[in-house]
Amino acid sequence: MTATILDAERADLLEALDTVRAALTTTVQGLTDEQLDGHPTVSELSLGGLIKHVASIEEMWLRFAVDGPSAMTYDLPEGVTWADLGAGTAREFPQWAIDHQNNFRMLPGDTLAGILARYEQVAARTKEIVSSIPDLSATHPLPDAPWNPPGAVRSVRRVLTHVIAETAQHAGHADILRESIDGQKST
Repeated sequence: MTATILDAERADLLEALDTVRAALTTTVQGLTDEQLDGHPTVSELSLGGLIKHVASIEEMWLRFAVDGPSAMTYDLPEGVTWADLGAGTAREFPQWAIDHQNNFRMLPGDTLAGILARYEQVAARTKEIVSSIPDLSATHPLPDAPWNPPGAVRSVRRVLTHVIAETAQHAGHADILRESIDGQKST
């Protein structure tokens, strides 16, 4: 098997993503599964939930980079409005919303090893996609959703910078959570 040679831009983007991923995963070193599920602040955030969320978001955005808006469908059940969903009063919640919430939680059977292994799989797939996608300037329209401006598009490059920024933001959250658990700082 021959190694893929990346152009400088792709190599830089992947290195930046690797750096912020490491900042995030370093926060959980030495923790138990119970600590990973802890909620040491008034928020419901847990370290395990943050890593699951970041892996899920990266996976979704990279699917979008390849497949376009079909990778992110936000269909609502019959008779449910965005206002119902936002208020938490929907009579039925779409599976994508349930999955999104569950990606912020440690579920029965979730372990530190399992969460980190999944994140490594997502990272490997991201590298494959970034290495093989023909043009980082290629764009796709964003799917219809209240948080997306009508007619907005995103390039693969913008997707990658978004994933880097989101991962960095959550690495900061994780650092606060870790310090709240046992006083240890990840940096």
